[in-house]
Amino acid sequence: MTGLLSGAAMAFLGLASGLAVGSGLVAFLVVLDVIPRLAQITGSTGRGPSLELAVVLGALYWTCADLFDWNLGFPMWLLGFAGIFTGAFIGTVAAALTEVLNVFPILARRLRMDGYISRLLAAMVLGKVLGSLFEWLAFRTH
Repeated sequence: MTGLLSGAAMAFLGLASGLAVGSGLVAFLVVLDVIPRLAQITGSTGRGPSLELAVVLGALYWTCADLFDWNLGFPMWLLGFAGIFTGAFIGTVAAALTEVLNVFPILARRLRMDGYISRLLAAMVLGKVLGSLFEWLAFRTH
């Protein structure tokens, strides 16, 4: 009986935590208009509902894949393509988010680099690429 109560409590806490995090993510995306801005940047303004559905289905799929430890067993070279597309998506969402929040003009002004914003942006992109490559090469599992 104690095991059943413990399992029910863990299931409740897991679902409650997932709902809280998911609701926070959705609120974050809705309040900041990240998806419409992403559609505007990528030139697909007529496909806003499709982008929203893709984000929701992607989050749902990867949550289930992580929860149930799904392993599709694809070869490493094929996973490289998935990594490229995933990185491109994350990069475009990050670009939309920084543009919505006007991060770069504020950062450039605070660092007194108003005339060097393109160099600041290039340095940040280079740092992100090198950091991602280091993490992938140093910590990948075989």
